[in-house]
Amino acid sequence: MRKKINVAIAGVGNCASAFIQGTQYYGSNDSASNDSASNNDMIGLTSFNLGGYEPSDINFVAAFDIADTKVGKDLSESVFASPNNAMSITNVPLFEVKVNKGNVLDGFGRRYSEKVKISDVPQTDVASILKDSKTDILINYLPVGSREATRFYAEKCLESKVCFINAIPVFIASDPNWQTRFIDKNIPCAGDDIMSQMGATVIHKTLAKLLVDRGVSVDETFQLNVGGDMDFYNMLDEDRLEDKRVSKTSAVKSMIPYDVPMRIGPSDYVAFLQNDKVCYIYVKGRIMGAVPIELDLKLRVPDAYNSAGVMIDAVRGAKIALDRNISGPLESISAYCFKHPPVQMSYSAAKSDFVDFVNGKKDK
Repeated sequence: MRKKINVAIAGVGNCASAFIQGTQYYGSNDSASNDSASNNDMIGLTSFNLGGYEPSDINFVAAFDIADTKVGKDLSESVFASPNNAMSITNVPLFEVKVNKGNVLDGFGRRYSEKVKISDVPQTDVASILKDSKTDILINYLPVGSREATRFYAEKCLESKVCFINAIPVFIASDPNWQTRFIDKNIPCAGDDIMSQMGATVIHKTLAKLLVDRGVSVDETFQLNVGGDMDFYNMLDEDRLEDKRVSKTSAVKSMIPYDVPMRIGPSDYVAFLQNDKVCYIYVKGRIMGAVPIELDLKLRVPDAYNSAGVMIDAVRGAKIALDRNISGPLESISAYCFKHPPVQMSYSAAKSDFVDFVNGKKDK
């Protein structure tokens, strides 16, 4: 019997749907049915087998949401329930895991209320469910701007001795006070704000580092993003955007060792794009002799799936930390998988540190 990673989900939206489908997609190609995984089997993953764990070892044991289209349903059904619009890439078996009513708090913004009805069933005791289900890791997939709700689930992880992975731009793993609390409870945490496999932030961050390393003086840069899912609709509420802008901007700023005018963040909602995200990156700079150069880049990707493989790596890395009794912020996992980690690194350095951690050559 292979060792399982018991995972709970807070917020069963598009990203959760892609992550859950991804575990099933890779699971159909795991080593239990194949002597060796082909190159196609590991597209989007650092490695098919990471520290002894394969994607099919991820075992869903609990889930929380507040939408009446999802609460009370099996997790396998709720990932396809409205308003989710991420594409289907594989069959999802019945998990026999009911989606529980979570604590609403600020997880339900003004824009969400125009599209989603809150379930009228009573909210559940999150800590008790995490304990009873023997959850190892809870993933926070709540809507952007859910500060109070994110802190609520982080508190429940501390109470239940559960590892917390924060996929959204509310600062937990990168906040010194929360770091201390997780260390004191001897629990690991990772985050903040999941970084896509080939998304706007990792490309912009890598381009900035390349330009600086090649001696280009960067004068100004911007990044604009539009999409058609509930994440972008939710972010039409400007009050919920501050942490998202901070998260994305800090990742790019960390690669340029001087102040540069920049504007980075979500820009608009375009309904017909569905779960596709379109990103525009612009950089203006100067090369030798102060000769000007300009760079324009456009990227279009199905947004939810762009981070699903990264989360599969993050979960397996966090379970390795649990196995080793490591507590507090997981620096290498966070730098490799998230936009606003405790320690910012270039992509190449973060991947090297992450691999070293998995192989036991780095403590965190």
